[in-house]
Amino acid sequence: MPSKTEWTILFVNVLYLVLFAFHFFSRGNFEFVWYIFIMFILIGVFSFLHKKYNFSTLTLWGLTLWGFAHMLGGSTILGEPRIYGRVLIDLFTTGDTTVFRYDHLLHFYFYVVMTSVIYQIAKGYFRPGANWKVVALLIVFASMGVGAFNEIIEFLPVLFLAETGVGGYFNVAWDIVFNTLGAFVAIVYISLKRK
Repeated sequence: MPSKTEWTILFVNVLYLVLFAFHFFSRGNFEFVWYIFIMFILIGVFSFLHKKYNFSTLTLWGLTLWGFAHMLGGSTILGEPRIYGRVLIDLFTTGDTTVFRYDHLLHFYFYVVMTSVIYQIAKGYFRPGANWKVVALLIVFASMGVGAFNEIIEFLPVLFLAETGVGGYFNVAWDIVFNTLGAFVAIVYISLKRK
């Protein structure tokens, strides 16, 4: 039976997704309508995994915050351009992509959380005394694999919609860089916490 906290987390996720669905439909932003659909699938997937692996409450709230921030990023609640396109700190530009954008922050953050999720799943499978450096590297690679799958999900609207906010080659490359940085930061934190 789900706890009160778990019901609260589920309610918060469904609430913001329904509100953002109205926002995106009303503005004809079908790219993010697609992402709303994906988010409901992810709620089901993470609920199933949570039932089996009992993720920490911090991880569940971390996923919730990411989902909300992802939807916020695709919105024009703060006016044009949409939040995902906004530069937070203008460090440098490569090709068509200026670093450091809201998009980069979200990719970094999500893969901190995703690496924690993968660790919580994997820790029950490696034997006592297993070489932690090897396990840690495999967890990072698994997180990067999720990142590659994420890029495929982002690519699908490009194939079917006339206009999306998905960037070009440089954008995808920087997404992968920030996914990887997030995974490494998370695994360093997990490694220190294990000592």
